[in-house]
Amino acid sequence: MSGDGNGLQAAGRRSLVDTAIDQLRDRLADGTWPVGSQIPTEHELAEQMQVGRNTVREAIRVLVHAGMLVSRQGEGTFVRSTSDPAAVLRGVQRSGIRDVLEVRAALETEGARLAALRHTPEDVRRMRAALAREAEIFATHPERASREATVEHDLEFHTAVVEAAHNPALTEVYRYFGASVREAMTSAFGDHDMPEAVVATHEALVDAIESGDPDRAEAACRALLAGPTAAVEQLLATIAARK
Repeated sequence: MSGDGNGLQAAGRRSLVDTAIDQLRDRLADGTWPVGSQIPTEHELAEQMQVGRNTVREAIRVLVHAGMLVSRQGEGTFVRSTSDPAAVLRGVQRSGIRDVLEVRAALETEGARLAALRHTPEDVRRMRAALAREAEIFATHPERASREATVEHDLEFHTAVVEAAHNPALTEVYRYFGASVREAMTSAFGDHDMPEAVVATHEALVDAIESGDPDRAEAACRALLAGPTAAVEQLLATIAARK
C-alpha cells in the first residue's frame, strides 16, 4: 500500500519518535487514513518521514497503546479511531467546574437508573458502607468534614453507585471523571466552604436503587446533585461579581 502523494514532513530536531507520533496523529485526524483502513508499511512511512524504521515502529506502538491503531499479525496495521483519547482527556482537564458537574450529572443519573435494574445485595452494602464512613468523618472531625467528606468520601459513594450499574465502560469513564470532579471542586472552592454532603439525600438514593425503580433512582440522583450544583453556581456568581 502506498503513502499519500504529498508525503509527510521530515522530522525536525525534537525527539524523532514524538515528531513521528504527531505526524501520524495528524494524518489520522485529517482523514488521510479513515477508520478501518490500513496504514502504509513501516518502510513506506520511514521514507516519507525520513526517519528510521525503529522510530516508526515505536510511534506506531504508542498509537496502538492509545487505541488509535491496531496491529494484526501477518496483515498490517489498521486504523481503529481517528480521535486521540489523550486529547479528549486533556480537554476535560481544562474544562470549568460547571462543565465538569454537568457531565457528572449525566453519568451519575444514568448510572443510578442502571443500578436500580442491575444492583446486587453487595452493591447496596458498599453504598451504605461508604455513607457510614462519610457520617463518621462528620461526627469525629467536624472541622475538616466539609472538605474531606464532601470530596473524597462522597466520591467513594458515587463511584459505588455507578459501579452498581455493572457497565464496565461507564465505570471507567466515571473513574477518570471522578478524579476531575475532585480536582475541580477543590480548586474552585479554595478557601471557600465546600458544599456539605447531605446524608439524607444520599440515603434516599440508595433506597431508590434498592427498590428497583429506575425512574425513582434517577429522580433521587438529581435531587442529590442539586445541592452541589447550586453551591457551584453561587460561587461562580460571587467570583463574577468581584471582577
